[in-house]
Amino acid sequence: MASGQRRSRAASAGSYRGRLDLTEFIRANLPLAPVPGVPEIRLHKAGPSSGLWRLARQDRQGIGTPYWAHHWGGGLALARYLLDHPESVAGRSVLDLGTGSGIVAIAAAKAGAIDVTAADIDPCAIAALALNAAANAVTVSPFWGDLTAGPPLPANVVVVGDLFYEPDLAERVTAFLDRCLGCGIAVLVGDPWRASLPRARLRLLAEYQVSECGDVAGGATRPSAVFAFMPDDA
Repeated sequence: MASGQRRSRAASAGSYRGRLDLTEFIRANLPLAPVPGVPEIRLHKAGPSSGLWRLARQDRQGIGTPYWAHHWGGGLALARYLLDHPESVAGRSVLDLGTGSGIVAIAAAKAGAIDVTAADIDPCAIAALALNAAANAVTVSPFWGDLTAGPPLPANVVVVGDLFYEPDLAERVTAFLDRCLGCGIAVLVGDPWRASLPRARLRLLAEYQVSECGDVAGGATRPSAVFAFMPDDA
């Protein structure tokens, strides 16, 4: 296993912060509700009174922003695409890189993937993933650690939502996805057209109007797209 990669069960991530149990905190403070635009999936999502500041106060590892607690455009589009096009993952092994809440991993499992691994560097995301997978009656294997510096885990398809939000991260993710292609792994990317997308490497598959961050029905939407990541010489 490459340096810095750590496997973890959701239960272990749920207790690493000591007094504050992540699993119980998420269950008690982030209500479970259908996802806007992807009602087949229910997720625990933060609201104004969720008290996420309590997690930040006890954060001893500098994880930072709780991306896992909200809906994001790339994940919403990619989850919708997998459910609408189950043939893209059905019968295949799937790795969800930067899983966050687990929405894309859950969609892949619902679409018929035979095995789904969901990776994230944030132990809070791993705890949320376990709860969200159980709420949707699917099995997803967690991976706690940074995969971008090493070789990909065995998989047929890698799915990546919302990991191109800043240039340095986009560069690391792009290099990792190149290694995936080199191993014969197909790559699907979901993103709301952020500036750091490697657009020359992407082939547009679908576009959706999504309510990013879980805006209420009828609220503002924005376009978000699903792409196939292509070899550099394609």
